[in-house]
Amino acid sequence: MINFDLEEIKELIRSMQENSISELYLESEGIKLNLKRESFSKLQSVLDMQEGDFSESGESKKDSSKQKLGDQSGEVHIKSPMVGTFYRSPSPNSPSFVQVGDFVKKGQVICIIEAMKLMNEIESEVDGVIKEILVENAMPVEFGQPLMVVEIE
Repeated sequence: MINFDLEEIKELIRSMQENSISELYLESEGIKLNLKRESFSKLQSVLDMQEGDFSESGESKKDSSKQKLGDQSGEVHIKSPMVGTFYRSPSPNSPSFVQVGDFVKKGQVICIIEAMKLMNEIESEVDGVIKEILVENAMPVEFGQPLMVVEIE
């Protein structure tokens, strides 16, 4: 019998968003799971509330404790678009995509995140210089976790 836990469902949702899949239907041994993109925002809100992301005052913990990453003038934090494993290079014997001090162009591959056995290339969102790499190679990352700091030039 297949059992889906909350994290597996979240991972499916993120994968659907990343791969522009509008609907996913799974059925096995009497368990049915039907996900549609049009209801993701509502579903994500429900999932967040189930995890207890609200303080006693009703304010979102994420909003009240959020650091303003990349808020300094001229800096952008490139964040993970999914849950997965962060890799700095395409293979263990290959050089890293980028190093601190490297100039990157918008659209340039800067790392890979492996999610559900798929290697997802993460591209720079801006032109600039890599100021800091915030994650160690082969470490797990969360959705929205800052990966690198890029100083815009």
